[in-house]
Amino acid sequence: MRLKGKVALISGGARGMGASEARLFAREGARVVIGDILEAEGRAVEADIRAKGGEALFVLLDVTDEADWDRAVSRTVERFERLNVLVNNAGVGAVGRIEDTTVKDWDHVMDVNAKGVFLGTRAVIPAMRQAGGGSIINISSQLGLVGTDNSSPQYQASKGAVRLLTKATAIQYAREGIRANSVHPGPIVTAMSERRRADPEHYQRMLSRIPLGRFGKSDEVAYGVLYLASDEAAFVTGSELVIDGGWTAQ
Repeated sequence: MRLKGKVALISGGARGMGASEARLFAREGARVVIGDILEAEGRAVEADIRAKGGEALFVLLDVTDEADWDRAVSRTVERFERLNVLVNNAGVGAVGRIEDTTVKDWDHVMDVNAKGVFLGTRAVIPAMRQAGGGSIINISSQLGLVGTDNSSPQYQASKGAVRLLTKATAIQYAREGIRANSVHPGPIVTAMSERRRADPEHYQRMLSRIPLGRFGKSDEVAYGVLYLASDEAAFVTGSELVIDGGWTAQ
């Protein structure tokens, strides 16, 4: 078991990539805390993990709320006595051009995707320090590396911010044994992408940009996150793991 003895907190763990990460981590021996605003879905993941013999805890978590993060970390430590891994997975998408983007649109995406990662990172550092180190994995996007014409300026800006915040975290906390890395998925089959995948024109345009010719699966991202969470990645920090079917290789 690659995460035996570790405790992991996963934001946005109620569905999609976060739920896949939670289930995989539990199968690999981690005790998992699922943080999300989607309570019914989150508790279903918690129940599923427990039914299969794993240990899990659901906590209500709005990643834009500083107090929610503090409560999530406190509950994690109270229940499982330590915190070793944070996956900043929660995120929202958006479409539109710069001229059509309102300040409200911009702030919402930046609050969830960028500020949420900052708040989560800041909240877990004391607990990781107490545990003697840890691993922070931030879910960015292939659009945190390159631009595109069919996303939104705030989404791309937020994912670029995650990439550089990850590097700053890695450098500042390396000597305390706290690693930080970013993961950059390409288009993945999740509930968040469902509406746009249902548009045949958009779907074909996306496929045309993926050399492997298909959308990725959430489990394919989860295995990359698992590697970064594990001791196998003990010498990996400040890095970018790209899981995009070849999108950014062009």
